[in-house]
Amino acid sequence: MKDTGGSAFPTTTANYYNMDPHGEGMTLRDYFAAMAMQSMNARPDYADTPADAIALDAYALADAMLAERNKT
Repeated sequence: MKDTGGSAFPTTTANYYNMDPHGEGMTLRDYFAAMAMQSMNARPDYADTPADAIALDAYALADAMLAERNKT
């Protein structure tokens, strides 16, 4: 199982049961990948890159960020 880094935006128990339909929300891994993907989409050298390749690269960067984060 991949290290997800836990919840990027943790919710309180009250929000979990009453207000947040997504439970604990997005994982830190997903957040890192989204930020990486946003940066890639702004680069001209990624203009013709298929979306699945960008997603693969984004998650590779997210995994590297989590690995570095876990070293300390």
